[in-house]
Amino acid sequence: MSTQAEKAERFLALHHGDTPLLMPNAWDAGSASLFASLGFQAIATTSSGHAATLGRLDGAVTRDEALEHAATISAATDLPVSCDFENGFADDLEAVAANVTRAVATGLAGCSIEDFARSADDPIYPIDLAAERVAAAAEAAHGGAARLVLTARAENYLHGRPDLADTIARLQRFQAAGADVLYAPGLTEEDDIRSVVDAVDRPVNVIALASAPSVARLRELGVARVSVGGAFAWVAYGAVAAAAHELLDEGTYGYFTVAGVGRSAARAAFGA
Repeated sequence: MSTQAEKAERFLALHHGDTPLLMPNAWDAGSASLFASLGFQAIATTSSGHAATLGRLDGAVTRDEALEHAATISAATDLPVSCDFENGFADDLEAVAANVTRAVATGLAGCSIEDFARSADDPIYPIDLAAERVAAAAEAAHGGAARLVLTARAENYLHGRPDLADTIARLQRFQAAGADVLYAPGLTEEDDIRSVVDAVDRPVNVIALASAPSVARLRELGVARVSVGGAFAWVAYGAVAAAAHELLDEGTYGYFTVAGVGRSAARAAFGA
């Protein structure tokens, strides 16, 4: 088994390859093991997928639940794991730093911090405070024996603020504050993605939305990492819902075709 420091070093190096790092988001130990068996080189958690395993919507997981989940996913695979740590589960700098320090102790190779303030009236932290929060998180992530990879997220496009100039300004401030990777979830236009990549000197992550450019095109645009958010979890839930509807509405068992594929994949992943 690799040490935490080795995983973190490997994770950072994977952002500087010839092709984008393709990083699936696992929602439990089984999905993490499955992704590892399929050949992925790193894994992220998903706050929405994790919440779904608890019968909740995104944003309803507590800090302690997220930390326990991070430890579970990290222990499930020898791959580097990065935690979707939401907004650090705190507003003030000291608490953000303390919570990231607790995240380091779970065995992670990386974690993310976002500028979504979880306020209906003003959902995004002011840019100065957002940068200070990234700086506090970076100090905690980089201060131990294992230098965790910190991803800083500018959340404008997920919360009704499609302001590219402000998003770029935020990412530049986050870079200066010590972030290792930069991420503006929701960007799908090639020109916007290119503008972000050209404006910063850190690896850029793009989420693989239906309207996003292909991985090959993202490579040409200079993107370093592609993640899927909760999409793979929703694919799994969608397959279960379709199977359930078939049984309830049709009384037939065609879902066994998909079930057979899943069973074979699980046996290959869990039997190794």
